[in-house]
Amino acid sequence: MSSWIRWHGPAMARLWGFCWLVVGFWRAALACPTSCKCSASRIWCSDPSPGIVAFPRLEPNSADSENITEIFIANQKRLEIINEDDVEAYVGLRNLTIVDSGLKFVAHKAFLKNSNLQHINFTRNKLTSLSRKHFRHLDLSELILVGNPFTCSCDIMWIKTLQEAKSSPDTEDLYCLNESSKNIPLANLQIPNCGLPSANLAAPNLTVEEGKSITLSCSVAGDPVPNMYWDVGNLVSKHMNETSHTQGSLRITNISSDDSGKQISCVAENLVGEDQDSVNLTVHFAPTITFLESPTSDHHWCIPFTVKGNPKPALQWFYNGAILNESKYICTKIHVTNHTEYHGCLQLDNPTHMNNGDYTLIAKNEYGKDEKQISAHFMGWPGIDDGANPNYPDVIYEDYGTAANDVGDTTNRSNEIPSTDVTDKTGREHLSVYAVVVIASVVGFCLLVMLFLLKLARHSKFGMKVCFSMFISVPLHCPIAFLVDT
Repeated sequence: MSSWIRWHGPAMARLWGFCWLVVGFWRAALACPTSCKCSASRIWCSDPSPGIVAFPRLEPNSADSENITEIFIANQKRLEIINEDDVEAYVGLRNLTIVDSGLKFVAHKAFLKNSNLQHINFTRNKLTSLSRKHFRHLDLSELILVGNPFTCSCDIMWIKTLQEAKSSPDTEDLYCLNESSKNIPLANLQIPNCGLPSANLAAPNLTVEEGKSITLSCSVAGDPVPNMYWDVGNLVSKHMNETSHTQGSLRITNISSDDSGKQISCVAENLVGEDQDSVNLTVHFAPTITFLESPTSDHHWCIPFTVKGNPKPALQWFYNGAILNESKYICTKIHVTNHTEYHGCLQLDNPTHMNNGDYTLIAKNEYGKDEKQISAHFMGWPGIDDGANPNYPDVIYEDYGTAANDVGDTTNRSNEIPSTDVTDKTGREHLSVYAVVVIASVVGFCLLVMLFLLKLARHSKFGMKVCFSMFISVPLHCPIAFLVDT
C-alpha cells in the first residue's frame, strides 16, 4: 500500500513524462533516415560512412516533418542534388546547412514551400552555378556560398550584387573560375552586357473617385532583356494587364474604396536581379459610418464610432435634434486612424440624467454624407429607479439643463419651438409647495398658542374668566383651555 502511495503524485507524473519522451525519441528514430540522427525539431547527418546519397527524408506522411526547423548535413560527398520535392515536407524549416559535401545542383523550385527559411549555408560544395530564382520569394537573413567552384558568367552576377547590397565580409572569399580556370574574386567580376534592369512606370494622377477606372503604363529595359510583370498585391478592384516585350499596361475598373492606399508596382527582372517602380493609389469616396454603439463607461463615458471616408470627413453631433456644441466636458476623440478609417468616440465627462437622449452623428465630405443615431441612457432620474420612467425622454427633451459639475448645456436650440407644458407643470408644483409650507406654519402657530393658554389656566384661579376674557381675541382656543381647567 505504501509503495502505491509513493508512485502517485509528482513521482508518477515524472515517470509518465519520461515515458512519453522515450516514445518520442523512439518514433523519431523509426522515421529518421539511415546515417542520420533525428530529434523532434532537428535532423543532422555528419557521419561520412556509409553516408547518404539523397537529401534526407522522414517516413512518408510523417507528421514530424512539419516540426523540423533545422537540417544539418556535413561530409556527405555522394550528396549531389536537391530535387524539387526533397524539402517541401519541411514547411517549418528555418536553417539549412550543407557543408563539405558534393552538392552540385539545386532545382529551381526546391524551396518553393519553405517560406520560413532564414539561413542557408552551402559552404565548400561543388556548385558551379546557382540561380536567384531559388531564393527570390524568401526573406533570407543569411546566404553563405563560400568555397564553391562557380563559373564566371552572368548567371552568378546576382550573388555579387546581393553580397554588395548586404555589405557582407564573405564577398572577399567568393571566387569564380574564368575560361582559363583562373580564380577571379567575385567582387572584381565584370561581365559585358550583364547588368541590373530598370522599370519606369508612367502613371497619371492616381487620385481617383470611387467607381471610376484608370490605366497605368510601364516600360522596362536592361541587358539581358528583362521580363516584366505587375505586382498589385491584394487589390480588390477588377484589373487586367497586357504586356508586349518591354511595354505593358494595367487597367483597373470600378475602383473600390477598399483599395485606397494600396501600392501598385511594375517589376523588371533578369538574371542579375530586379528593379521596380511603384505608385500609391488614392481613392476618394463619400463617408460611411460603419459602427456606432451605445455608450460605454471607462475613465470617461464614450459613445464609440467608426467612420470611413476620403478626404477626411467632418464630424458633427446632434443631441435630440439640436446641434451639440462641444466643450472640454463633451468632445469628439479620434483614437486610431487607419488611412481612410477613423476609430473614436464622443467622450462625456461625468454625464447625468440630464444627458440622456438621442445622439446623432453626421459625417460629411465633398462626395456625400452619412448619419446614424443612437439612444443613450447614463442614469435614471433622482427618486426614480434607473430606467423605471418610460416617459423620461419626454421630460428630458424639454428640460435639458446643466448643474455646476455636469457636462454643460452644449446644445444649440435657436431653431426649436419652446414648449409651455413643462413650465405649467413646474408652476403647479411650486404652488403646492407654498401651500404645504403655509399650512404647516399655521398648525405650528396654533400649537404654540394652545400650550400658552394651557399653562396660563393652570396658574390662575380665574382660569375660566381669563379664558373668557381672551375668548374674544382667541375664540378657537378658549374652549380647549376651559375643558382642561375644569
